[in-house]
Amino acid sequence: MNKNGPVIVIEDDDDDQEFLRQVFSNLNYHNKVLFFGDGQEALDYLTSTSELPFLILSDINMPKLDGFALRQKLHTDAALQLKCIPYLFFSTAADQQMVIKAYSLSVQGFFVKPTSMGELEDIIRNIMDYWKKCAAPNSYQ
Repeated sequence: MNKNGPVIVIEDDDDDQEFLRQVFSNLNYHNKVLFFGDGQEALDYLTSTSELPFLILSDINMPKLDGFALRQKLHTDAALQLKCIPYLFFSTAADQQMVIKAYSLSVQGFFVKPTSMGELEDIIRNIMDYWKKCAAPNSYQ
C-alpha cells in the first residue's frame, strides 16, 4: 500500500464527484484524487499505470462495468493483488444482500453515502486516517 499514492474514486454521478472533490480539498490530504466515471475506465487505468494507488473508493451501480464486476476483476488479477490496494464500496444503494456480496469479494469496507456534507467529511476523514495508520505486507520492503 502506498500511503502517498492517489485515491481512486469511481463514481458516475457528477454531483457526488463534486461533493467528494470538496471534501478532499477541505481535509487537505496530500494524496492526489483521481476520478473515474465507470469501472472500465478505472480498470484500464489500474492495469496500465505504474503508479501505486493508496486506496479505491467505488460506487456499485455504474455503466459499462459495475463495482462488483470491477472488484472481481481486480481481486483475481495477481499483479494488482500484490499492490495491496484497499478496495472500499461507497454507495447509496445498500441492502443486506449487497453487503454480503461485497464482503464475499473481499472488500475492505462498505460505506453508505451520507446525506450531509458534514457526515461525508467525517466518513472520508475516518477512512483516510484508518488506512494511513494501517500496515500492509508491502510496507516492509
